[in-house]
Amino acid sequence: MAYEKVWANNERLNKNEINKLKKDGLSIFEDIPRYAKEGFDSIPKDQYMYFKYAGLTVQQPQDKGYFMMRVKVPSGVMTYEQALTFAEVGKVYARNVLDITTRQAIQYHWVELEKLPEVFERLKKAGLTTSEAEGDAPRNIVGNPLAGIDPDELFDTRPVVDEVYHFFQDNPDFSNLPRKFKISINANVYNAGDAEINCVAFTPATKVINGETVKGFHVKVGGGLAARPYLGGQLNVFIRPEQTKKVAAAVAEIYRDYGYRKSRARARLKYLVADWGLEKFQEKLLELTGPLLPAGHDEIKGWNGGYFYGVHPQKQPGLSYVGISIPVGRIHADDFYEIARLAKIYGTGELRTVNSQNLIIPNVPNDQTDELLSHEIFKKFPIRPPHFTGYAMACTGNEFCNLALTNTKDRMREIAAFLDREVDIDVPVRINMVGCTNSCGQRHIADIGLQGLKLRTKDKEMVEAYEIFVGGTLSEGGHFNERLKGRIAARLLPGVLKDFLLYFKENKKKGETFFSFKNRAGTAILQEVLDHIVKKQTETVG
Repeated sequence: MAYEKVWANNERLNKNEINKLKKDGLSIFEDIPRYAKEGFDSIPKDQYMYFKYAGLTVQQPQDKGYFMMRVKVPSGVMTYEQALTFAEVGKVYARNVLDITTRQAIQYHWVELEKLPEVFERLKKAGLTTSEAEGDAPRNIVGNPLAGIDPDELFDTRPVVDEVYHFFQDNPDFSNLPRKFKISINANVYNAGDAEINCVAFTPATKVINGETVKGFHVKVGGGLAARPYLGGQLNVFIRPEQTKKVAAAVAEIYRDYGYRKSRARARLKYLVADWGLEKFQEKLLELTGPLLPAGHDEIKGWNGGYFYGVHPQKQPGLSYVGISIPVGRIHADDFYEIARLAKIYGTGELRTVNSQNLIIPNVPNDQTDELLSHEIFKKFPIRPPHFTGYAMACTGNEFCNLALTNTKDRMREIAAFLDREVDIDVPVRINMVGCTNSCGQRHIADIGLQGLKLRTKDKEMVEAYEIFVGGTLSEGGHFNERLKGRIAARLLPGVLKDFLLYFKENKKKGETFFSFKNRAGTAILQEVLDHIVKKQTETVG
């Protein structure tokens, strides 16, 4: 290795860290062909952790021998050939289902161990990989799904993302981090890369240098969700696009060498930044990078939540992009193939995945958008979805995930459809559902966050239930939503949400967002409203 494992003699390393000192995570690719021949039972359980480096998690239930598998799509940009490959892999190996994740990756379920070498070969031919899509390494780089075509971008970030991605990908210098490492690179002025919830984020900025306005990035560090969420803080540096790789590498090096390895529950970069403070972190960063210019002018104007529905003009004259709703990110491989086919006929074949779990078809000539949208597939996946279905997100849930306590995908989709039938409202309400505290579905930044847990009834039966959180956003630096007291059984949740949103509708101002309404009404009032609704629903439903 090109670096010294300065933590190697630490007597307080957790079990995973001790194992990683003996064997690098990327070595799993050498083991998988053998395991594939010998069968699932041949895998020692202490080796399960290494499969994450191949983008694989043993699927719930763990004794059936299936894997959940993620494939990286840096900044959400995929070619036509890659889109076809995604559809084919889903069709042949994953029971015809694909999930678009909140980090713009593609996720599969029901993948058999014996088929993994075939899957890897198909992906490799298309320039795709599962490597480090999970594991204690740099994850998929998120960014602007409109990079290169966006009228609201400072500059095209695709070359920057490509350089940073290839630098980190399978780089043994960074394949043994304390835990995951999340990078956001975005020049869209509406924060399409969700900067504040990433370990390191590069955000659009300008600076006057020698009388010339230069476009580049500001840098935020230490963001992340889960049980103890933190919003990333901005360093006092301005960097040119060509300096991005150097700075990203330095942040990762600090995390690698100084990040915490005693407890995995406290092993993210956000904890190191919180303990050190931004000033100390910046000092260490500059030791590695050399001098950097102080911050310039922040070009962020707001937050779009990652939603790009409808037909919109690109910065290329005569072309438009089309934003499509994929409810809670789940789509059949046949439908994915059909969308890719139409993208090839009417565009360049390229597709873009969005961190809101949706899709974009770019490069459609303006005079062909109506013909494109006349196809039947857009009745199923509309470009102007209803306000609840179109703005609902969900993690994988306990259908496949070992950590989730509740169902999420199916339940969130069903609840959103119910709300669209029952509540007619003039603004979208972003509802994110998660099955555990890890918050893969990003409930902290939703208007309404729903977090799953188990509830013991008066008959001592354990049932699925949810807590409600209100008022999340990444506008103006971000604000995490706040928990309302009470645990709501799953059977009551649709009715409770309906009445809660009807209260919002009846008491909001015209055009007022849920976030603004929550700030105006106050959490205490919303708690009283929720308590009354839950009592009423309990008496009615039983």
